[in-house]
Order: sequence, then C-alpha cells, then structure tokens
Amino acid sequence: MTAVGPDMVPVPYRVAERRDETSDTAEIVLQPVAAPLPPCAPGQFAMVYAFGVGDIPLSLSGIDGHVLTHTVRSVGAVSAALHGLRPGETVGVCGPLGTGWDLPTAAGRDLLIVAGGLGLAPLRPLVTAALATPRRYGRLNVLIGARTPGDLVCARDFDGWRAAGARLQITVDRPDDGWQGDVGVVTALLDRADFDPDNTTAFLCGPEVMIRATARDLTHRGLAPDRIRISLERTMHCGTGHCGHCQLGPLLLCRDGPVVSWSRAEHLLSIREL
Repeated sequence: MTAVGPDMVPVPYRVAERRDETSDTAEIVLQPVAAPLPPCAPGQFAMVYAFGVGDIPLSLSGIDGHVLTHTVRSVGAVSAALHGLRPGETVGVCGPLGTGWDLPTAAGRDLLIVAGGLGLAPLRPLVTAALATPRRYGRLNVLIGARTPGDLVCARDFDGWRAAGARLQITVDRPDDGWQGDVGVVTALLDRADFDPDNTTAFLCGPEVMIRATARDLTHRGLAPDRIRISLERTMHCGTGHCGHCQLGPLLLCRDGPVVSWSRAEHLLSIREL
C-alpha cells in the first residue's frame, strides 16, 4: 500500500487504447506521460481524474509494467467522461491505493476465483499473475457470473485462460437465444469446481449479496474464513481514509481494503443485512 495524504497530486497518463467490453463498459489502457506511479499490485485501485469533471476510484483490471488498464462502466458523470475517452487524451491518476489480493501467500494452494458481473475486472490481474507462474499454485478454478451474455467482461481473455490451464466456468442469469452455457447464480458452479477446501485460497469480487452467499457456502464446505479474500470496493471518495464515506464498522475500505479476509468482514456485513 502506498502512503498518500489528502493533498495527493494526480500523475498524467495518456490513453493508449480503448476497447469496448459491453454496451456501457470499456477498457481504458493508460501509459504514463512522464514519471509513472509506483508499481501496482493486483487488487489495488487508483483515483482516476477526468479533467474538468471529477474523479472516481477504479480498480486495476490490467497491470503490465507501468501500463495500467481500468475497466469503466458508464453510470455517472465522471464514469461517463472516462468511458468516452479516446486514444491520445489525458487523465490524472493517483495511486496505487488500498490493499491487494496478496497472491504470493497462496503459493502451493489451489486457487478459487469467483466473480460476479464487473467484479471480474479487479480479479483479471490475479488470474494473469497466477497463470504466469503456474507451478507455484495448485488447480486454478475461475467461476464467473453475469446478468446476461452481453454483460460479460474480459471475454476476450477466456480462451487464453483455458489454454493456459485455468478451469473456467460461466453462468448467466438471463440467457439469450445463442447462449449454450449454464444459467443461474454463480454459487451453483461451486459443485463442479475441483478444489481441496483444506488447501485452497479463494478470491471473491462482485455484488455484496453474491460475496456473502459465496463466502458462506465456502465456509460450509470447509474453507477457512481467513483463506477467503473479498473485495469490498465501494462508496470511496477520497482514497486516503480521510472523508469516511467508505467506512464499514472499524474499517475504512480505501485504506484497510478493498481486499480483506472474510474472517474480518463477515460480522460487519451481517450487521448491514439487518
């Protein structure tokens, strides 16, 4: 985690490439204009500034040296401005911020990655890193859920992940006429995932209701709560823990998260259900 203060200054990055993912979601590939940010880790995020509009926190969906990728869904003024960027345009980036997935501590264990919707984007660098050093880990299961086939992000990576050894399963809530895969919630895929609960680390990202359901199912299957890592990236404004908007009990998620263990967050999320 990088130590920053409320007076952090954005570093200029230029859009090198823009790729449409879905009808309202795009990948924005950024290259530093001058001195880059410090190295980023999978699971961390950055505050990205659309000049003249504002800034929002965005997870890193790709890390290639100093080249950063963010997956942006157009849902508000700032995200719409970032979604509409074109190659050659410039943004400001502050980071890296927050905690990462800490993949190296899972060495020697099976990896279970469960993503819901846009939650696959922050998990993408984790899959890439695990596949880059496959002998360090056991089986790699990647379970993906989306509302419809048209809402799937990172789809251009799927064939490559399978070819590199990932056991990929995908389900959607509402299929279209051409869909040949599974239909239903992503937790239903756990029955077919090949992993040893006593020797597995799980990584979850997606809607909070999906995270709770998946984490509880995994603990019932024997996975230790401290071996389940979840990303609770939401309602972040300052990125430094000063404004308090991202507070979850004693946690300030932009500082203490977004990645935390299920053992640390289970009680706090249960209170939010009441």
